[in-house]
Amino acid sequence: MILSLAAAMSSGGIPQNTTSSSTFDPSSLDPWLDPYPDPYPDLPGVNASSSAVPGRTYNSDLDLRPLTSQQDVSPWDVALCVTGTLIACENTLVIAVLFYTPTLRAPMFILIGSLAFADLLAGLGLILNFVFTYLVEGEVVTLVATGILIAAFSASILNILAITVDRYLSLYNALTYHTERTVLFTYLVVGVIWLVCLVLGVLPALGWNCLDDQSTCSVCRPVTKSNAVALAVFFLLVFALMMQLYLQICRIAFRHAQQIAVQHQFLAISTTKGVQTLSVILCAFAMCWLPFAMYCIVADSSYPIIYTYTTVLLAACNSVINPIIYAFRNPDIQKGLWLACCGCVPSNLSLRPRARTSSNV
Repeated sequence: MILSLAAAMSSGGIPQNTTSSSTFDPSSLDPWLDPYPDPYPDLPGVNASSSAVPGRTYNSDLDLRPLTSQQDVSPWDVALCVTGTLIACENTLVIAVLFYTPTLRAPMFILIGSLAFADLLAGLGLILNFVFTYLVEGEVVTLVATGILIAAFSASILNILAITVDRYLSLYNALTYHTERTVLFTYLVVGVIWLVCLVLGVLPALGWNCLDDQSTCSVCRPVTKSNAVALAVFFLLVFALMMQLYLQICRIAFRHAQQIAVQHQFLAISTTKGVQTLSVILCAFAMCWLPFAMYCIVADSSYPIIYTYTTVLLAACNSVINPIIYAFRNPDIQKGLWLACCGCVPSNLSLRPRARTSSNV
């Protein structure tokens, strides 16, 4: 009976070598079966770390199923892509109104158009970064997306600085402002701004990147740590200059209000509103860009990526609010929007005097 049982077991295909010293070889099993089955197939999220196998990659501490070959889409990347789409739509509208309204050709509107184009490019850069991350692979496309974002955001910051300088000159040289600030001079300023930003944008493609040495990466790969610090310091200098100019604007506005006693009440109210507007502009600019600039200085690629996403998303929000601050609040642009959308202008806008000074932007 024992011999017949042994013969039956042998004919059933059970391996003969079943000594205690033998090791289990997963390759001997059916290749379509998982040699390490999930011990809790019906309880997703159960912490089964005791059954984890060394050398295998899992989704998280609470999910020990192996990662698939398909790359998971990060919700942060989706948020940046959606923000980029909103930025592109807003600034496309501003550019369209400026382009199809012949009366909006003053120097201040040229600066607003340059700012809108920079923010539009930033929005497209965020969209392209999402596409290149999940749909197209390669170092070249990574460098292209990085260069577009660096050039666009640098141009956005420098155009905001140019608008600030224009506001200051419109108050400091109120009598000669319109004769000194010609359209040609404004175009030259815009050209210099974009030339500087294009140079900054092509630097990663010229070798200023960390693709060959990952240890030198900053919080924004493939920008190196030293380059990120240089760009952050550049931003801090621009912000300090903007604060100084806005302080001078406030002093000049208050001095003008004190010199004209007849319109004291009117000018006091107008000056108070102007100071509040300048405060909103500075606070919005600082809240959006200061966290990212300071984080680039103190952090490196070893820091948690969630901090990078948070600060970058805040910085991108500045391009969302720029059209609201510098374009949509302007009465002339509001008239253009109403004419483009519904073919008419509200009475409260048609009765306003046309804004010709930069301080009204």
